[in-house]
Amino acid sequence: MDDKWNAFMNDHLNIQQTESGQLKGLSFGVKDVFEIKDYRNSAGNPDWLQSHQASKQYAPVINQLLEQGACLKGTTHTDELMYSLNGENFHYGTPVNPRASDRIPGGSSSGSAVAVSAGIVDFALGTDTGGSIRVPSSYCGIYGFRPTHGLVDSKGVIPLAKSFDTVGWMTRDPNVLLAVGEVLISEGTNDMEEFSSLFFVKEAWSYVDKLTKSRYLQNIEVLKENYNTQYVNVTKDGLVKWAELFRNTQGIEIWNEHGEWINRVKPAFGPGIAERFQWASTLNKEYLSEYEEEREVIKGQLTALLKSNGLLVIPTTPGEAPLLNLTVEEMEQYRSKTMQLTCIAGLCGFPQVTIPLMKENGIPLGLSFIANHYSDLKLLRWVQQLTNLYRGVF
Repeated sequence: MDDKWNAFMNDHLNIQQTESGQLKGLSFGVKDVFEIKDYRNSAGNPDWLQSHQASKQYAPVINQLLEQGACLKGTTHTDELMYSLNGENFHYGTPVNPRASDRIPGGSSSGSAVAVSAGIVDFALGTDTGGSIRVPSSYCGIYGFRPTHGLVDSKGVIPLAKSFDTVGWMTRDPNVLLAVGEVLISEGTNDMEEFSSLFFVKEAWSYVDKLTKSRYLQNIEVLKENYNTQYVNVTKDGLVKWAELFRNTQGIEIWNEHGEWINRVKPAFGPGIAERFQWASTLNKEYLSEYEEEREVIKGQLTALLKSNGLLVIPTTPGEAPLLNLTVEEMEQYRSKTMQLTCIAGLCGFPQVTIPLMKENGIPLGLSFIANHYSDLKLLRWVQQLTNLYRGVF
């Protein structure tokens, strides 16, 4: 395989169990955090690679895909221990964004997004805790899906923050996005009611500048013509408060998960990552139960709003991918704003899909739809129908 995009940690696996099944003829990559038999994961950090043993088995999701005829081509790069949304790896280099080579690919599932966007594989697995599938999918101009929390098997996957971690996937084609979903997800609810109400989150759309928002207008007009639409406020205190709740809860969980290893091994982290883990180590664990209660309130509010026929509509990120080599401070500012969008699905554990759009300058954008929990296959089928029905618009 010719990996001129630096998408892969290892591009020589070529594992196939059968040539029949729903995914026959499709190739895929996996973020370097999934167990692969006789393979050691790096999790984006050399010290993690050196201090962990090779796996004795495949992660269940990989088995599911292999059993349906897909061929595993390799493992893809990730940000260090998945704790970033940028895709810039200090140790292994930054995968090249195929749609904008002077811009970051987004992380932490950066290599997976790049491998799909460049056409090296048909789809790729990643993980999404704080936006790590949705953000790189938006930046690289592809479809990305974060499922309902806990719906897709996450055994054999290196965790970051378990109450937020999800296994998701990316594709260039909505039909493949659905096909992978039909393999990895058993039917959620038996609800057959079609999506008919679209709720545009006012504050989320205020983050997008006028020039970028103009690109979304033709898509928004099509939606307004065919669905009941309204602009809503989902929080009285502002999304910045939700993002703070997400960040603090995630930080406590991250340190609970990785603090012992960090203190024992003293790994070398790149700029931004080291500071983030240091901050996580200072958080007060006693607040965790209070944070969890706040999350349940938020989930209840959005469940009541969406019911079985509603979707939240938001920009996936505040705009196009940032340029490469910005300062840590500049990237933290952009990351903070981005998490005010990605935290919505994260706090509630709801499924979210991002679909690719393109600005006039050729730089990708993402448009996202968030459904109520366990509406995953319904959402994927709706996206397939939407994009097939309105080709040239979506």
